[in-house]
Amino acid sequence: MQHHRRRFLQLAAGAAAVPGFSRFALAQSYPARPVRMVVGFAPGGTTDLGARLVGQWLSEQLGQQFFIENRTGAATNIATEAVVRAPADGYTLLVVTASNAINATLYDKLNFDYLRDIAPVAGVMRYPLVMQVNPTFPAQTVAEFISYVKSHPGKVSYGSGGIGTSIQVATELFKMMTGIEMIHVPYRGGAPAMTDLMAGQVQVVFNPLPESMEFIRSGKLRPLGVTSATRAPVLPEIPTISETVAGYEADAFQGVGVPKATPADIIEALNKAINAGLTDAKLKARFNELGATVFPVAPAEFGRFVAEETDKWAKVIKFAGARSE
Repeated sequence: MQHHRRRFLQLAAGAAAVPGFSRFALAQSYPARPVRMVVGFAPGGTTDLGARLVGQWLSEQLGQQFFIENRTGAATNIATEAVVRAPADGYTLLVVTASNAINATLYDKLNFDYLRDIAPVAGVMRYPLVMQVNPTFPAQTVAEFISYVKSHPGKVSYGSGGIGTSIQVATELFKMMTGIEMIHVPYRGGAPAMTDLMAGQVQVVFNPLPESMEFIRSGKLRPLGVTSATRAPVLPEIPTISETVAGYEADAFQGVGVPKATPADIIEALNKAINAGLTDAKLKARFNELGATVFPVAPAEFGRFVAEETDKWAKVIKFAGARSE
């Protein structure tokens, strides 16, 4: 068993031994006041939109406002630490993303240990990235792209939203599995990377699907493949990268966590309410419109998933030699 997954299971077993509040008392009292959901990204992006959809659902179902607090900076570490230090009473939630799994290895020194200090509550959504190139680029397929890069050493660069972003690690995984070399050009966010891709300053960007559909549908960029294990329902004509590179998969994800000592009954109540939303036809359709699939799982299953993602990206980060800026 991998290191991070083993450590998560040990922590989960310890947490299960801690007695929670009375289920009846909890049902009568929680939530008794507004709840904040802390997001480590700016308003308007995929993570923020997903959090607002969940927050609105929880507000309607549980009778108290679940409001979004955007605390940007340090690749979501500021937001995560704020939740780690918050009271473990169910009134401060962390919107968990792939950054939490990546940062565990990317940063040498953090003031917290995500797997130790944040208890998993629920998954929310998963969505792929899209490998895309400028329409003038010679390659029409993933296989042609690999062949082109191998025959033009030192000539192909890829853009990312910065060191340690999902865009970078997904591309580095692709490099690792195909044996190709590309020059990394980090930007301060995915939007400027996409702008330079359209201008021909970089040759490829693995950008999140929800933020790429407009460029693809307008013909401004050519999609070569999606990073998920199966084709994206909103763009079924685009093949998966794994159809060419067997075993490749690099989904982005979103979920919810709370400070580690939060009572188990509060976690259970939140998980039940979130999962009910993810099976609601209207809310599910809203996520599908983003290019995402809903991710309803039990708290322990979400925790195992993040631990496995942490192990996976640790190998890629070490391969790339990436370090925080």
